[in-house]
Amino acid sequence: MPQQWQLVAGQSLLHRSWDGQVVLYNEVSGATHLLDQATLDLLHALRAGDLAPEDWADAELQLALAGLRKLYLVEPC
Repeated sequence: MPQQWQLVAGQSLLHRSWDGQVVLYNEVSGATHLLDQATLDLLHALRAGDLAPEDWADAELQLALAGLRKLYLVEPC
């Protein structure tokens, strides 16, 4: 079964966007991250529970979420 993920508790996804770029403040670590709009959309979908069971099997999605784990934005559940 593919790994499922969730936002790290305490993340409210505070951000500012312009020209496809996003600056996101991580309330847990205190760090600020430069992301693209697609990554922010993924984080919002994760928070909303909008990922279907078949989505979790996507290798690119798993790779993206593993990268976001290194930023302390998501964690396995």
